[in-house]
Amino acid sequence: MPDHDPDHNHEASSYGAHVHEHSERGWLPLVVSAITMVLGLSLRYFQGQSLVSDLMLVSTMILSGYTIAELGLKSLIRGSININLLITIASIGAFAIGHLEEAAAVVFLFNIAERLEDYAADRARRSIETLMELKPENATLRRDGKEVTVSVQEVQPGEVFVVRPGDRVPLDGVVIEGASSVNQATITGESAPVPKVEGEDVFAGTINLDGFLVARVTKMAGETVLARILRLVEEAEESRSPTEAFVDRFSRVYTPTVIILAILVATIPPIILQEPISDWVYKALVMLVVACPCALAISTPVAMVSAITSAGGNGVLVKGSTFVERMNDVKAIAFDKTGTLTMGELEVTDIVSPDLTEDEVLRIAVSLEAKAEHPIAKAIYDRAEAAGVEAVETTDFKAYVGRGIEACIDEKTCCIGNLRLIEELGITPLDGIVEKLEAQGKTVVLVSEEGCAVGAIALMDKIRDEAPHAIAELRKRGMEVQMLTGDNEVTAKAIAEKLGMDGYMAHLLPEEKLEAIEKLRAEYGPVAMVGDGVNDAPALAAADVGIAMGAIGSDVALETADIALMEDDLSRITYLVRLSQATMGRIKENIAASILVKLVVVGLAIPGWITLWIAVAVGDMGLSLAVILNSMRLGRIKAQERSIG
Repeated sequence: MPDHDPDHNHEASSYGAHVHEHSERGWLPLVVSAITMVLGLSLRYFQGQSLVSDLMLVSTMILSGYTIAELGLKSLIRGSININLLITIASIGAFAIGHLEEAAAVVFLFNIAERLEDYAADRARRSIETLMELKPENATLRRDGKEVTVSVQEVQPGEVFVVRPGDRVPLDGVVIEGASSVNQATITGESAPVPKVEGEDVFAGTINLDGFLVARVTKMAGETVLARILRLVEEAEESRSPTEAFVDRFSRVYTPTVIILAILVATIPPIILQEPISDWVYKALVMLVVACPCALAISTPVAMVSAITSAGGNGVLVKGSTFVERMNDVKAIAFDKTGTLTMGELEVTDIVSPDLTEDEVLRIAVSLEAKAEHPIAKAIYDRAEAAGVEAVETTDFKAYVGRGIEACIDEKTCCIGNLRLIEELGITPLDGIVEKLEAQGKTVVLVSEEGCAVGAIALMDKIRDEAPHAIAELRKRGMEVQMLTGDNEVTAKAIAEKLGMDGYMAHLLPEEKLEAIEKLRAEYGPVAMVGDGVNDAPALAAADVGIAMGAIGSDVALETADIALMEDDLSRITYLVRLSQATMGRIKENIAASILVKLVVVGLAIPGWITLWIAVAVGDMGLSLAVILNSMRLGRIKAQERSIG
């Protein structure tokens, strides 16, 4: 059965992998053939047919058609029929029946169409090639008290490297000395500088802007975040979506069908209608040219490659065209709460006291929690620091594991803890205050002094600034948005209502999130799951599309998710939805235009209302150009940038 052979390189599955063989001959033959084409046509127009004009047009045929004929013959020897063979037959056929201008035009215009497709392939891969160029080749290390420059391939984890202002970070590492701002756009798509101080991670390929940094290597050159992104995106470009597979199958049927139709057109009408065979052979040649499914074959892969590379430039790593297509089909999105919708960091929201000021309650609390390291203690310390409240010395310190702390402040016995501890100590809690705060989904700790409750401190996990807008945008696009959490019912309900979610499921263990995904799928259809890729990895795997946030710092997220957001930014989810919907829209437009134009050209060819010129210019070159330009519009879709505080 006829198909697209690898020589021609229209195979959908190979689209992003390599450049057409046609481009290997360079631009010179095409430029020279353009000159001979123009000269030949000009001489014919002004002076009529002559030996010189014929030689010019034959030169065009040879220069433009040599590679096409060579590739076509190779496919025939292998027992297959490809587009190169069809164009070769059409050109030779037109020459044989005396249409020299069109014989030259067929191969010349087809060559231009090939160049356009080569350009599309190069353009679509450009962002990945740019990343490849950003991979540092050398690193400046500190060895034996001296600075030495070596290849990054020689550097081992644990060695120390330095990065001067304006230089690229050579390897992934952790800062051990210095402070600076780093542009991480190559990894996250975010152009705002990110502050880096001691203990912060730095990543290969990012740019050190204004300070001197000393860092310890954490990963070898081949295992950096940048190196892994490059590998995953290159693999993604090679993948095929269901739509690509369908188009490929359709092309395999379409091409031989038109060939058979062309043979019938060339042979049957002249016999039945007693008309000159040359007229019907010409019409059949037009149909052969139309049989080229070039635009149809590239309609899906050029859009997919454009989408995947564009996403990479916006900090979204899509692991294959299948997931672009699946994301377009998603009807429900489930979000893990902690670390996804929220920052995973508690903050003090309320300080309530019937008798003391906020600062007085805070002074007792921060003094008691000064030596603790749990999240509640950190939140109280941060609030005290912001308020300018300092801890004072405590004595007779006593910790109640999992419940709270008791100690003496200014010779008064003070306590901070949960409701259970306060009641155990025989202290009467503040009337109605705890219940009111807990009903808002907040965690409450009580502060007591000399056996009396003097205040309540409410804390809540910080909701990401962009979360409400992102969820509103998803709901506006018709998606069911649900929250999955292990929190209690009251907390889950409060946060879900604050975010404007369609619903929530509380008290879920990690394995129960799988059941939640199945429930959503049964009710709404395809489901996407958004999480951190660690404790919710099973749910990500169970979803039709698993999306991991903050993958820049998580090896697990990069490996387990279908799509990875390189930083913790929920606006990238709405960008991803917009991109996937736009991509599938472009693909449908490309396929519809390709089929419609081909059918129209075939219909016009039978009564002889269309020439070989138009068949190639419109049905091949023009259509391919339209498909390419339409697909490249996907690069205009950008993720909304946020400021980094």
